[in-house]
Amino acid sequence: MSDHNTTSTGFTHEKVETNNFLMIVLIVLVVAVGGLAEIVPLYFQRSTTEPVKGLQPYTALQLMGRDIYLREGCYGCHSQMIRPFRAETLRYGHYSVAGEFVYDHPFQWGSKRTGPDLHRVGGKYSDEWHRIHLNNPRDVVPESNMPAYPWLEKTPVDPADVAPRMKALRTVGVPYTEAQIAGGADEVRGKTEMDALVAYLQVMGRALK
Repeated sequence: MSDHNTTSTGFTHEKVETNNFLMIVLIVLVVAVGGLAEIVPLYFQRSTTEPVKGLQPYTALQLMGRDIYLREGCYGCHSQMIRPFRAETLRYGHYSVAGEFVYDHPFQWGSKRTGPDLHRVGGKYSDEWHRIHLNNPRDVVPESNMPAYPWLEKTPVDPADVAPRMKALRTVGVPYTEAQIAGGADEVRGKTEMDALVAYLQVMGRALK
């Protein structure tokens, strides 16, 4: 009786395992439902959608610095996520919270640490220290295996790139005003990529005290 009923349904365990198309459809369905169950609630949690007190959108120069940070692949060796463990917070400071990154698209948490975490690096060193470090890391950290980025000091930031980036970010919720967008080009005019990257590094992690 049980064999007859199982066969009559046409949906046996054996059929699922031997039908590649059916197996793929069911896997996609399960993964989609599981993913939605994990991700959708985050859009309704204030801790993940509202900025921490004092958080400001990146200035034009900081924003261009962030783009350079991404372009040069700095995220490949440096995370921006301090985990909530004693060893982490003793070394780096307060653990990372989602509200610090609501204006980052995409955010750069990561987990790779060939070099130290950079989330709380803002204000830890002087601008000059960062410039020396980017030109030749071993001048300030003798054991460093980080490559040098001397061309940043000679490459100017293109003012024409600023407004399109700020407008694109505004469409996804970053509260840039028309005045900020209009003045962005003037803010970066005459600045180098080194200036921009240092400005970005100096603002990392400073919103949460």
